[in-house]
Amino acid sequence: MSSPKLIRVNQVGDSTAQPALTSKPLTTITDEIVAELAAMELLDYDRARKEKAKELGIQVSTLDEIVKARRNQAQQSSSLPFKDHDAYLDEVDPARLLDEIVKLLLRYVVMDEAQAHAAALWIPHTYLTDEFDVSPLAIINAPERACAKTLLQTIIGELSYRPLAAANASLSALFRAVEIWSPTILLDEADTFLRDNTDLHGMINAGYKRGGFVLRSEATGDSFTPKMFSVYGPKSIAGIALERHLPDSTMSRGIVFNLRRKLPHEEVDRYRHADSEQFNLLCSQLVRFSQDYAEQVRIAKPELPDELNDRNQDNWEPLLTIASCAGPVWVERAKSAALTMSAFSESSTSTGNELLADLFQVFRQANNSKIATVELIGQLVDDPEKSWSTYNRGKPITPRQLAKQLDAYGIKPKTVRLGPHNTPKGYEISQFTDAFSRYLKADVAESAPPSAPSANRDVLVVDDGEIY
Repeated sequence: MSSPKLIRVNQVGDSTAQPALTSKPLTTITDEIVAELAAMELLDYDRARKEKAKELGIQVSTLDEIVKARRNQAQQSSSLPFKDHDAYLDEVDPARLLDEIVKLLLRYVVMDEAQAHAAALWIPHTYLTDEFDVSPLAIINAPERACAKTLLQTIIGELSYRPLAAANASLSALFRAVEIWSPTILLDEADTFLRDNTDLHGMINAGYKRGGFVLRSEATGDSFTPKMFSVYGPKSIAGIALERHLPDSTMSRGIVFNLRRKLPHEEVDRYRHADSEQFNLLCSQLVRFSQDYAEQVRIAKPELPDELNDRNQDNWEPLLTIASCAGPVWVERAKSAALTMSAFSESSTSTGNELLADLFQVFRQANNSKIATVELIGQLVDDPEKSWSTYNRGKPITPRQLAKQLDAYGIKPKTVRLGPHNTPKGYEISQFTDAFSRYLKADVAESAPPSAPSANRDVLVVDDGEIY
C-alpha cells in the first residue's frame, strides 16, 4: 500500500488558524492552485488559465494537462467505495491525535483503556502499512451478541485508510481489490462464514506479511497465465467466539480485542448521533501524520518487551513504532497494552494445545498406556466445562475431528491391543511423548506422567468412525 500522497490540503475547522499562504511550501501552493482550477467550470477556467500559468511559471498547455489529470483523478475517486481524505493543513501533534482517537472510541464503545490505546495505534498503522514488514490483524471478538463488536469495527473503519467492508465479497474480488486499491479490509460477522473458508484463511494469513500474495490463473487469449496478486495490507475481523472459527495460525497474527456486554451503569453515547465532521477532521490529520512521519516510522527500531513471544513482538512492533512518534507517555501506554492484551490472548489456549492438555489428564486417570478412541472421546466430553462436548456444532467431537486435530502433531490413530480379542482403533501414550514435552507448559508436562497400565478394560471398538 502506498502512503497517502500530498494532494490538495484543506483544513477542517477554523480557517483563521491557517498560516499565511506565503509560509506554505511551494509544492503545496501549486497543488492548491491546480485543485482550485480543476474545480472551476469550463468558461471560468478558460478565463483564468493564462494568468495562473504565468503565476506558476509554466506554459498554458502544461497547465491544461495538469488540470485535466486532476479532473480525471477526481472522477476516479468519486467512483471508489471509500473516501480518500485530503491532508490536514497544519502540522499534527501525534500525542494529541492519538488522545483524540481514544476519547472518541471510549465515547461510543465500552472497552478497556488498554484496548482503546491499542485501537488508537492500529488505526494510523493502516496509513503506513508500506513502512512495516507486517500488518497485524485487528481481531474484534465477543462471547455473545450485543457486545459492540460491529460498532467498534465500524468506528475503526471510519478512521482507517480506505475502509472496505468485504464480508459478502467473493475471494477473487477481494484479492483484486487489495491489489488495486490497497484498502483496509473489514470482515464482520466472520463467525457465520469464515470457519470453513480455507481459501479466505490463506489470503488473510498471506496478507499479514509484506510481499504476501495469492497465485491465480488469468485468461490470456486461448490459454491461462499464472499471476501473483498482492494481498498484503491491514485487515480487521469481527465476530462471535472467533477462537472457535479461526485457525490458530490466523488468531496468532492478530491483536485481539475481547469485548464485553455493556452493564446498566456503563454509559456511552449513541453512535448514530456521531458528528461526521469530527471523523473527517481526524482522518485528515491521520493523512498528514502519515506524510510527516513516514521516514521516522521507516527507520524506527522500538524497544520490544521481552515478555512478548516472537509472534506478539511482530504484531506489536508497528503499534509501538507509531507510539514512539507520540513520545514517552504513549510508548508506555503501548507497552502496557501489549503486555495486558497479549497475556490475555495467550491464556486463551489454542484448540490444539487445549486438546493435548486434556489428553494428558485422560491418560493419567486411565491408568493405562493404551486407550480406544471411543473411550478417549468419552473422557473428553464427560467434563461439561470443556468445549469437546459441543465441539461439533453443538455435538460431541467425532473420531475424525479428533484425528484431524492430532494429525498436526504427527499423531495418528492405530490399532491398539487391549485384550486377547480386543483390538480397537485408539492411541498409545508413547505417541504423545514428544508433543507433551514440546507444547505443554513445563509445570504440566513435568508433573506426574501418565502411568503404566495395571489392567485392561473392556471397551467399544471404533474403526474409522464406525462403532462395532
